Amino acid sequence: MNNSKKGMKLNSKLTLVTMVLVTLLMGVFGGIVFYNLEQTHIRESVSYMQSTMERRMDSIANNINAINMTTQFFLSNAKMNEVLNRAKTGATYTTAEWIEIYGTDVAALERLINTNPVINGARYYAITDNVQEMIPVMYNNSRLQKQEWAGMADEGGWIFDYRENIFSPGDKKLMALITPVDDRANGRIGYIETSMQLKDLFPSLYEHIEGEVSCFVTDTGEVIFGDAASSSYEAVEAAAGALARELGELEKEGDETGIRTEYQKEGKYIISGMYIKELSGTLVSVDDISGGIASIYRIRRWFIAAALIGLGALAMVVYMLVSIVLRRFYEVLATVREVRGGNLEVRTENENRSDEMGELSYQINRMLDRIQKLMQENVSRELLFKDSQLKALQNQINAHFIYNVLESIKMMAEIREEYDISDAVTSLGKLLRYSMKWSSETVQVSEEIEYIKNYMVLINLRFDYEIFLSLNLSENAMKQRIPKMTLQPIVENAIIHGVEEIAEDTTIYIKSLEEDGDCTIEITDNGRGMNEEELAILRGKISGEIPSGGGSGNGIGLRNVQDRIRMEFGEPYGLLVAAKENCYTKVCVRIPMSYKVGREEKEA
Repeated sequence: MNNSKKGMKLNSKLTLVTMVLVTLLMGVFGGIVFYNLEQTHIRESVSYMQSTMERRMDSIANNINAINMTTQFFLSNAKMNEVLNRAKTGATYTTAEWIEIYGTDVAALERLINTNPVINGARYYAITDNVQEMIPVMYNNSRLQKQEWAGMADEGGWIFDYRENIFSPGDKKLMALITPVDDRANGRIGYIETSMQLKDLFPSLYEHIEGEVSCFVTDTGEVIFGDAASSSYEAVEAAAGALARELGELEKEGDETGIRTEYQKEGKYIISGMYIKELSGTLVSVDDISGGIASIYRIRRWFIAAALIGLGALAMVVYMLVSIVLRRFYEVLATVREVRGGNLEVRTENENRSDEMGELSYQINRMLDRIQKLMQENVSRELLFKDSQLKALQNQINAHFIYNVLESIKMMAEIREEYDISDAVTSLGKLLRYSMKWSSETVQVSEEIEYIKNYMVLINLRFDYEIFLSLNLSENAMKQRIPKMTLQPIVENAIIHGVEEIAEDTTIYIKSLEEDGDCTIEITDNGRGMNEEELAILRGKISGEIPSGGGSGNGIGLRNVQDRIRMEFGEPYGLLVAAKENCYTKVCVRIPMSYKVGREEKEA
C-alpha cells in the first residue's frame, strides 16, 4: 500500500461507524417508543369516549322512557279528554265540577310530574279558548299559539331547543314530545306537551370538559349545542354533521349501528356518534386530543435534543477509546512494515498484554519465529538435497564397476554350478540397481513390489525358516505412483520387529483397496504384534507428536515414509497402523488414485 494515499483514519472510521449504529438504534428505539405512546394515548381516548357514550346511551334511554310514559299517562286520562272534547263542542262545566276535576285529576297529574324530577312539565292545550285553564296542567289555545313550536303542533313529534313562552319568555332551553289528541267523534281536540330541559336529556352538551364538545344533530341537519356557539364549534359542527348523516343513512338501511367512535388524524380528535332512533337524531361528542399528542411530541423533541447532546459526548469518548486501542495497533503495524522491509529480527512489545492486541502481538512474534525456523529448515533441506545429488552422482560413477563385479561373481557361481549363489547375486544386483537409480522421485507400485521380491529372496538367506510374500494388488494399484522406497521400509520393519522374534515360517500380506478415489495398500505380518501402549507410542512417533530418537525400533523409518507421502500428496494421506499383541501388525499406506487403467488397456 502506498503511504502517500491519504484517507479517513481507522479510528475516525470506527468512531463514525459506531455513532451511525448507535444513532440508528436510538432512532429506531425512540421512534417505536413514541409511536407506541401516541397510539396508546389514542386507544385510551377512544376507549374512554366509547364507554362514556355507552353510559350516556343508558341515561338518554331512561329519559325518553320517562317522557313517553308521562305522555301515555296523560293520553289515558279519560276525564281530561272529556274536558278537551267539551271545549271543542262548546259545552261547559259548573264551578263545582271544575273544582272536583281540579282536586282529583289535575292534582293526580301534577303529582305525577312532581315525582319525576327529569320532567320539566306536562300539559294539555285545548283546540279552543273555551276551557277553564288549570295551571300547570290545562291551557287554552291562545297559550299554545305563544309557543315557538305552535306551527308544528299538528305534525307532532319531538321539538328541540326552544324556550317556554306561555306567560313570558323563559330562560331554560327545552325539548319536548308534542302529541296531538284526537277524538273519534270530534277529531282533533287538543295537544299534549311533555317537556324536559336539554341539559337533563343531553348532559354532555352542558358539561364543560376541557377539549370536549358535544352536540345533537337532527335528521333535518339542525345542529344543537348546549351553550352559545363559539368559533371552536365550526369545525366540530362540520365533522358532527358528516358523522350524523352517515349514521342516519345506515339506520335507514336497517343497520344497527349502535355507537361509532373513531380517531380523526387530520384534526387529532376523537369523534363518537350515537344515533337515537326515537329522537331521529344523533348525539355527537368530539374530544380534542391534540394537546395530549402535542405533549408527546414535546417530550419527543426533548428526547431528540438530549440524544444529540448525548451522542456528541459519546462520540468524543468513543474517539478517545478507539485512539487508545489503535495506538497499540499502529505499533504492531510499524513492526509489520519493518518485516516487509526485510528485518525478521524485529518483535512487537505488546505480547504480554491480556487483551486482543496483546494476543495479536503474541501471534505475530510467533509467526516471525516460525518464519525464521522455516527459512533455516529450507536452507538445511537445500543443503541435504545438494548432498544427495552429490552422492547420487558418486553412485552413478561407481555403479558400472559394482554391476561388472557382480556379473563376474554370478558367472563364476554358474560355472561351479552354485545356482543358489547365482540367483542371490542376481537379486542383489537388481536390488542395488533399484537403490542407485534416482532418475525420478516417484516410482510405480509395481516397481516397488519388484524391489520387495528381490529383498525377500536375500532376506530368506539369513534365516532357517522362510518368510513368504502374499500379493493381492489390483491392476490399478500396481500403476499408482508413490515416493521411492515407501513400501520396502515397512516390509523391513515388519521382518525386524515382528517376524524375527517368533522365528518360524510366516507370511507377509500385501493387498490393495480402492475407495472414494483413494488407494490403500495394506502390509500385514503375523508377527508378535503390539500392545495398546506400544501402538500409541508408535503412532505418536509417526505423527511427530513424540520425538524419534536414534537406535532400532525408534519409528524413524515409518516417520520418514509418512513425511515423504504427505510432501508428495498432501495432509489427508499417509500411514495408519493397527496391531494386536501376539497376533498381527498392519500398516496401511493411503494415497490418491492418480492413475486408472483404461478399457483398451484392460482388454489388451
